[in-house]
Amino acid sequence: LALRLGDRPKPRLLDVGCGIGSLHPLLSGLFSSIHGVDVSGESIERAKLENPGNHYDAYDGKRLPFADNSFDMALSICVMHHVPVVQWTGFMAELTRVVARGGMVCLIEHNPINPGTRISVARCPFDKDAVLLGTRKMRGYMRRAGLSEVAIRNFVFFPTNRPGFRTLERWLHWLPLGAQYAAIGRVQ
Repeated sequence: LALRLGDRPKPRLLDVGCGIGSLHPLLSGLFSSIHGVDVSGESIERAKLENPGNHYDAYDGKRLPFADNSFDMALSICVMHHVPVVQWTGFMAELTRVVARGGMVCLIEHNPINPGTRISVARCPFDKDAVLLGTRKMRGYMRRAGLSEVAIRNFVFFPTNRPGFRTLERWLHWLPLGAQYAAIGRVQ
């Protein structure tokens, strides 16, 4: 964020598929406003209770309830693999539509190349509908949505957050074997 949105001292964030907003307390100091949307009305109600300074709305999973260019960044964490494949193009287009020119779209997804990820997803009842997409497909969807400067950062190489391992993970970001990846693109 510091490298990609440095020209915007307090950017506006939209978190698509925010769930109960668990990540938002960690992000609140980085953004002037945080808006979250989710298809689960129950999750949205809990997010409102737990993060009263933010804005939350339920949505239909197709059209984001915001005007064009409303945010500086759209974030979606482990959501796209739950969206039906036939809706992936529309999902990516909606993320791009609501972000202002020069802003960023960031999707974090499970890496299907990682064997541990595949096992975890196969065993998780919540992921029974999941269709994992690799980085090549993700890049394609992002570019077709009009995003530029598309970059991939791989992470979760080790099952620990110890400082030495976290440092090593930062160096390994180019290696496509992490359990997850972040795909980041700029709105033109």
